[in-house]
Amino acid sequence: MLTPALRAARRKASRIVAAGLALVTLASLTACAPSSEGEDNRPVVLTTFTVLADIARQVAGDELRVESITKVGAEIHGYEPTPLDIAKASEADLILDNGMNLEAWFEQFVSGMDVPHAVVSDGVEEVPIAGDAYAGLPNPHAWMSPLNVQLYVDNMVTAFSDLAPTSASVFEENAAAYKAELQAVHDELVAAIEPLPASQRALVTCEGAFSYLTRDAGLDEVYIWPVNAEQQATPQQIAGVIDHVRDNDVPAVFCESTVSDAPMRQVVDATDAEFGGTLYVDSLSEEDGPVPSYLDLIRHDVDTIVAGLTGKTGSES
Repeated sequence: MLTPALRAARRKASRIVAAGLALVTLASLTACAPSSEGEDNRPVVLTTFTVLADIARQVAGDELRVESITKVGAEIHGYEPTPLDIAKASEADLILDNGMNLEAWFEQFVSGMDVPHAVVSDGVEEVPIAGDAYAGLPNPHAWMSPLNVQLYVDNMVTAFSDLAPTSASVFEENAAAYKAELQAVHDELVAAIEPLPASQRALVTCEGAFSYLTRDAGLDEVYIWPVNAEQQATPQQIAGVIDHVRDNDVPAVFCESTVSDAPMRQVVDATDAEFGGTLYVDSLSEEDGPVPSYLDLIRHDVDTIVAGLTGKTGSES
């Protein structure tokens, strides 16, 4: 059953599709015009958000042109596509989405478009959301586990090879090298937390966006709200986290970059835990920012978690 939020998002997307039909027609006519000298004629892959775009670029190399519908810092969960987005998508050769109900707007967005698309999370073992209005639905943040991203990469190799068969060997080589880097990040985290007492192997965050990372690394996941919080944290939610941190002597707690850390600061004030730092999830930063690529993002998060829980950086562990 669709939640009210999903129904509302689909209604919005439907209105946007209607408003953009004229623009799509114009864009399609423009696409038929002869190419100018020097134009990039590589097949175009369009992703729903910046994290997927970066992962896709690592697999595609120079063989495909990869772009993101949403910009750096955009809220992906409740994004409202513009008519320009619709026109851009109509010209793409392939669209990639995360799936798992992350992009509530996506189904209406591509409705009626003759553009193939692939769901990059196919094959991931889903973790259900534990509470609130979305209870029972899959937690969509599967890319927060480097092991899952290896599945994303495999799905991209298949989709890209269908799109550009003559480049299939390039995609496979790029994927193999990238997957080795992803595995190294996972192995680093597992090795670093292994000496911790079992009760202290807990990742305490504002939002429950790390279910896959904690599952795959052998950490307990503790959070103030499950996912996509639309209201302030309740006193009961904060009190529950305070109790867990106190009872288990958790050394550090964290919060995501896209939400206020004020509730987690209350946890810090009420316990002996330190504020371990800011974690990144839904969006990359600009090139000169802290997480301009997915590997930068996941390495930053792993190093921050390791430093907070063990007192060591990832390179020191």
